[in-house]
Order: sequence, then structure tokens, then C-alpha cells
Amino acid sequence: MTAPEGRGIGTDSTTFRILHVSTGNVCRSPITERLTRHALSDRLGDPLTGGLIVESAGTWGHEGSPMEANAATVLEEYGADPKGFLGRELLDDHVIRADLVLTATRDHRAQVISMGHSAGLRTFTLKEFTRLVRAIDPATLPDPLDDGVVERARALVRAAAALRGWLLAPSPEADEVNDPYGAPITFFRSIGDEISQAIDPVVTALTGVK
Repeated sequence: MTAPEGRGIGTDSTTFRILHVSTGNVCRSPITERLTRHALSDRLGDPLTGGLIVESAGTWGHEGSPMEANAATVLEEYGADPKGFLGRELLDDHVIRADLVLTATRDHRAQVISMGHSAGLRTFTLKEFTRLVRAIDPATLPDPLDDGVVERARALVRAAAALRGWLLAPSPEADEVNDPYGAPITFFRSIGDEISQAIDPVVTALTGVK
């Protein structure tokens, strides 16, 4: 299966699609998308080999726009590739096809869930999902070598959804990533650090590779 830039719509039982959502799809979600791909590549070589597809969109997406220059700079500093990115507006099809939706804020999460498509059990804020994933015993998940990364990823989402009502955030804001749009590069770097720290345990849990 080929999916140029990991952004094509269309999936099957052999793939697991991760959708990152922010507002304009030019700052937070592009950083999250490309850092996730970068982390997956470090562990799997080629994420598509494991059946993982990572993409992003914005609730008020700047359709066809490049990511913000500071966002691209942050990605390059992490060794990730910002090239070829174009923003897009969140559509029903994106939510329908996503196996896991990770949003920047609770408001984005609510907007995704309000679109329907039984999205509630597979939509989390990024930091919320990280918090839940940290509480899941990896030994309870399918072995990625025996059962495949896709089955492990699906089991991880089910386990996280089951924990959501029991493992609460210390504060509502703890589950959010602030918007750096229009901010100086120093703030973009701090947001990049937040996102990177949130992604690392998620990718480890998804792949079974540290």
C-alpha cells in the first residue's frame, strides 16, 4: 500500500490510521504529525511497513497552506522532515477512517466527537492519551512481533478508552497543548518539547520498541 506523505484517505484491516487535529493545521498538528512519523521511523524503519499511517487536519484548517516557518524550524531541530506539508480542513472522511484521533485541546476533541461517526472511544487529546498510555501494562497488549503492530495499536486504544473515566488529569489544562501561532521561535520550541515528550511514550506503547 502506498500513501504519499501518509495523508491519503483509504485504509483496510492491515492499517492503523492516526489523525492529529488542531485549529489551523499549520502549527501544532503538523509538528505532532511529523514528530510522530519521525519517532515511528526510528523504531520501525518505515511506519508503513508496520501498517501505521499518520496524518493531520485542522478544525479551521488552512487548506493547502504550508506549515508555519517556526514549526518547520522546530521539526528540523528534532531531525524530522517538514517538507511537502500542506494544511487541510478536517472532514468527515478523516474522522471516519481514523483509528485514533489525537487533538491539541479539549475543544478540538469535543469538535471531533460532535461530528459523530462513533468517534468518542477513539478520540483523545494528545496529552490525555499519553497519560492513559503510561498507566497501561505493556504485557497486557498483543505482541507486535506475533500479532502485528496494528493489532497492538487497536488494543492500546481500547485499553485507554476503558481507563478514561478512572484516571483523571490533575487539572483540565494539563491535557492541552497551547497554540503557538504568531509566537516567537522560543515558544514554538517549548511547544515542540511538550509534543515530543507526549509522543515518545505513545510511540513506544504502539510499537513495543523503546
